[in-house]
Amino acid sequence: MTREFRKNSKLPISEDLSCFEKFKAMAYSETVKVPAAAIDLYLDVRSQIEDQIQGFVEPSSEKLLPDLPPQEQHVFTIVLDLNETLVYSDWKRERGWRTFKRPGVDAFLEHLAKFYEVVVYSDQLSMYVDPVMERLDAKGCVRHRLSRVATKYVNGKHYRDLSKLNRDPARVIYISGHALDSCLQPENCLPIKPWKLEAEDTQLIDLIPLLEFVATARVSDIRPVLASFEGRDIAAEFLERSRFMTMLYTDDIFSMKSAKGACMNKKNKNNNMDAFGGDDE
Repeated sequence: MTREFRKNSKLPISEDLSCFEKFKAMAYSETVKVPAAAIDLYLDVRSQIEDQIQGFVEPSSEKLLPDLPPQEQHVFTIVLDLNETLVYSDWKRERGWRTFKRPGVDAFLEHLAKFYEVVVYSDQLSMYVDPVMERLDAKGCVRHRLSRVATKYVNGKHYRDLSKLNRDPARVIYISGHALDSCLQPENCLPIKPWKLEAEDTQLIDLIPLLEFVATARVSDIRPVLASFEGRDIAAEFLERSRFMTMLYTDDIFSMKSAKGACMNKKNKNNNMDAFGGDDE
């Protein structure tokens, strides 16, 4: 690399050159005797620094999760944020840090594990995520944990990049109390209310009917489904749609039964008329 750089740097120093071009020409000119080794060292150090920055900015791997087994290719992946989604961490002077479980989180994780590949994806360091998950997920419902090293750093903030999960984006759902603010793929987001120790919170339990329907119905692409709930209370809207569909189904069944009953009555009437006519004859 540096040999090619030196080869192309024998340029006349002109006032028309940019500052960079002037520096490049001077660095290897016969007038300014800068040892090539010094330039090589500079470029090597710069390359190392750029690699370190890239490692901090980009997720740690292009494939954050291992391949799904062939028999699970149809399975949806549900990605869960940690803070203010499953737990809430609170600090007080008299006791320090404590982490609280969101109401219903145990039943939520246990139920979802029957239908989904469950992944926790946090922007916190693994030294925080791992101890919390050890206590939160005693039954091993969560298959994979991803921490800050797996996020993408953009403008001072760590984002979840679902494109690096090694999963079909049509089968990925990201649930978070800050979903649209923490993920680079808003079309895969299922936002819920952030939890901050509200005792009567039911957000997780309320989501179970929708998530079970998606998994068992094997929806071909979750993204248009999520888009149809945009700006609404997703759990409440799904229940309302379910009631509506149940009413339509009930009405259809009633109409079919009524039509069948009418046909049977007509048939019986015709049979009676035929018999009566036969008696007359």
